[in-house]
Amino acid sequence: MDRKIANSCRVLIVDEQVLAQGYIKYSLEELGFKDITYVDKANAALKAIEEEHFDLIVCSYNLKKDQDGYYLYDQLKNSHALPLTTAFIFISADTNSELVHSIIELQPDDFLAKPFSVRDLDKRLGKVLKRKQALYPIYQLMDRDEYPEALEAVEDFLTNPDNAEFFPLALKTKGDLLLACGQAKQAKEFYNAIINVQPFTWARLGLVNALIKLDEDEEAEKLILQLAFKPDSQLVAYDLLYGLNVKQQDFEAALEAVLMAAEISPRNLRRHRVAINLSRLVHDYETQFEAAKRIVKFAKHSIHDQPKNYINVARAGIDYAMTADEKDTAVLVKQANEYIRQFQAAFPKSELQEQMKVINARLLYLQDEKDKARALIEQINADIPGAEDLEDLLDKAKVFHALGLHERCQKTLDEIEKRCKHDPEYGELFMRYIQQEKQEKTHILQSPKELNNNAVDYYQKGELDSALATFRQAYTLMPKNPSIALNLLQAIATKAREQGLSDGASQMVKRCIATIENGQLNEEQEARYIKVKSFLQEAV
Repeated sequence: MDRKIANSCRVLIVDEQVLAQGYIKYSLEELGFKDITYVDKANAALKAIEEEHFDLIVCSYNLKKDQDGYYLYDQLKNSHALPLTTAFIFISADTNSELVHSIIELQPDDFLAKPFSVRDLDKRLGKVLKRKQALYPIYQLMDRDEYPEALEAVEDFLTNPDNAEFFPLALKTKGDLLLACGQAKQAKEFYNAIINVQPFTWARLGLVNALIKLDEDEEAEKLILQLAFKPDSQLVAYDLLYGLNVKQQDFEAALEAVLMAAEISPRNLRRHRVAINLSRLVHDYETQFEAAKRIVKFAKHSIHDQPKNYINVARAGIDYAMTADEKDTAVLVKQANEYIRQFQAAFPKSELQEQMKVINARLLYLQDEKDKARALIEQINADIPGAEDLEDLLDKAKVFHALGLHERCQKTLDEIEKRCKHDPEYGELFMRYIQQEKQEKTHILQSPKELNNNAVDYYQKGELDSALATFRQAYTLMPKNPSIALNLLQAIATKAREQGLSDGASQMVKRCIATIENGQLNEEQEARYIKVKSFLQEAV
């Protein structure tokens, strides 16, 4: 360790264990560090970082008092509160696979497994702080968003042979800056040149980003799929694939990519929120429910543990129950009520009376207590309060629609769309979902179950055109429900007996068969499906 660097370095230690703090303090003082601050909570660390600049932060991954080190660092990075000039090092006694993937994802400057010696600390800190000092002027420019100037500075840095030790990091920084400056074509050429010499993972990932910006999506996807098989790039590859799928508006594929990434690193709450919005777009209510439950699970005992997490699980459970078969509805309602109970136990002083009225009205509707549901809704504020959360408004829109209050539903969705345009927190996917909801709720005035029941009535009365149109609407809202898919398939087959199978109907048949074969049918439905499928195969 360079004593001069250590003497001038301001250090923040974030650890709740007194013995660990003492050992780290002793180790750092042995290495020549003098200006050392200690905190034992993430909130205290956030306050300290906001108030003063630190050159080095040594943080325990396993904080428990308000939020752990993972969420602290994630918050610092995403709020841009941690300058690039500050070195951030995690320490932990755990080295399980989940933690390792989290570390890979967060990319701190280093990670030290406990127990470690003064010699270990000397070696690792020396390298990290030397790197930070060498690129300090470049990082300062990047922290001020002066990317063209930073790019010029890194070019100068790379022309000096004295900096050869830091060339790999400087080259990676150059690639990042080319992309940040909007020079995608130059970035592509740069990354290809690096890869031709040595196929660094960072260069291949950078090349993917350049290709996506240049709309060379096919090449980007090929490279992403290669990177998805490498442990050190798998997580980033799935995130890149998700972004590419969204760009191409293939939301089914985007959801699959996000779920793969969430499986590898489940503590990333933003990824679960993305999964919720994608699930909504593709009407995958089961996945939406599971993603909402994971947010509650992984946010628990952290600063992210909030009443709305539990409320949103109950809402997702109700959404799922609205489209599920009768035997599953009771189970889902029970689970939704359990999360409401957990919310009330965890946050007894929380005042969410209006939100609970809406949820209870939706639960009453599920139990065919429509009059009671309407009476409860009449008690809520008819106006749209300006400070109301958009998820709260969305839940209102859903109950208005279910109870036939279509004008109030559309007015509420209009308000959500208007606020979305001015609130970047909700993002493009949520906006797309709201626009989809507006369109569907304008043209489809009944609930999913009402549609299916009415379509069955039409079919039994021989009103085939009405049955087909209504089954199609039901399938639009429930594309994952095998029972609905089977009913629509049977109606298409009956129509085909009379008039043959049109091209449009053939495409719908394929979709219905995919839904059925990815789901589960009872014995009666299975027998019906075999007959219908056999006829349609002969008709094609």
